[in-house]
Amino acid sequence: MEAPTGGMAGLGSLGATEALSVAQALSLPAESYGNDPNVEMVWAMKAYQHAEVYFNLIGSVDPRHLKLTKKDDVIYAAFRGDFPELCINVLDPENLKSPAAKEKWRPFCMKFEHEVEDFNYGTLLRLDSSKEYTEENTIFATRIQFYAIEIARNREGYNDVIFQHRAAEPVK
Repeated sequence: MEAPTGGMAGLGSLGATEALSVAQALSLPAESYGNDPNVEMVWAMKAYQHAEVYFNLIGSVDPRHLKLTKKDDVIYAAFRGDFPELCINVLDPENLKSPAAKEKWRPFCMKFEHEVEDFNYGTLLRLDSSKEYTEENTIFATRIQFYAIEIARNREGYNDVIFQHRAAEPVK
């Protein structure tokens, strides 16, 4: 995955004081900010970093053996109970974002309000599980949607291609 350009590259240059300020700012309720572009950029950086770490993880460790949360079994059972036919290898954005999909996802997500930390944080999710995070292959989802879909992709073997591709790359 390529490094972000522009404002995102500066996150690593934050000192301890600045990083603490960012962390404190992110702990405040979202309604405290309105549409502050600086806060939106910090959230985007955090979502990108999460995506980058996750993608490196599934490229380094057999995804079938990954445990993303302490509640993986519960999340997976609830997800496949509520969405037994949802195609997860290549997601259709309409299955996450349409008004009908949102009505179905809302009760699923709320099951985990007190079970999964940051269940409703914005997270980047790959549409096609066989490809990297790119602008064309990424959608914004809640953290619990990310967990549900990625736990299922790991267990059902859809992320194996990423691990196998990385394992086949020559060592540098």
